[in-house]
Amino acid sequence: MVLYQEGGPETEGLCPWQKDAISLFAEKMTSNKKFPCIPATQAYGLKHLRYGFAGFPGSESTGIELAEILKQYSIKSRNFGKYTTLVVFFDTPAALIETNTVEDFEFLFWKLLNQLNEQDELDWPAHIPTDPENSHWEFCFHGEQYFMYCASPLHKNRDSRCFPYMMMAITPRWVLKEFNSNSGYAEKIQKQIRKRLHQYDAIEAHPELKKYGSEDNYEWKQYFLRDDDSALSKCPFHGMLKASKDK
Repeated sequence: MVLYQEGGPETEGLCPWQKDAISLFAEKMTSNKKFPCIPATQAYGLKHLRYGFAGFPGSESTGIELAEILKQYSIKSRNFGKYTTLVVFFDTPAALIETNTVEDFEFLFWKLLNQLNEQDELDWPAHIPTDPENSHWEFCFHGEQYFMYCASPLHKNRDSRCFPYMMMAITPRWVLKEFNSNSGYAEKIQKQIRKRLHQYDAIEAHPELKKYGSEDNYEWKQYFLRDDDSALSKCPFHGMLKASKDK
């Protein structure tokens, strides 16, 4: 699987929907309507982002594709820059958009995360709980901790979570730790992000957007934010079941 870079020669061989996805993403990152996540726009400007493309999000083969993309990224990510994130676009036909809801895309997202876990060749990091209901849990793959973000074509109120193709942005925990290493700077940027989010979305920030490490914070609840303030009552990630069976 190829990891793509903005403007790289390898992008010349992309098919039409893939070129369209990258073009629309560039518009979102550079629009006069400023995208709330400042580190994301910095990563885009510095060309620290890497891109991947996967098939129809409901297909079993797509989970295998995604696992290979994330494996390659996990191996190489520290060479891409301190703001790096992997952005994966999924082939999202009009028929899927027309016949589904935001909650259907939420289901597809968690199905893909479970498929990723099934394809993981390395053990779950020993210092990370396997139970998502533990506030210290976060998604891990190929030995790396990741923050997961998902956008769908059907988000309307949360424009920050809207994209014409189903999309994941996968950020290594080491990137976020580096960002937070200067606490004064990080706090200043986080306040600006909240201000931008208020201006960008049609509704207030989701109540589950809390600070990493807080006892009342559950990372999984931030991965796929619905278009209102509702949320799943239980995490659909089953990796903990796999871990218990393997013991």
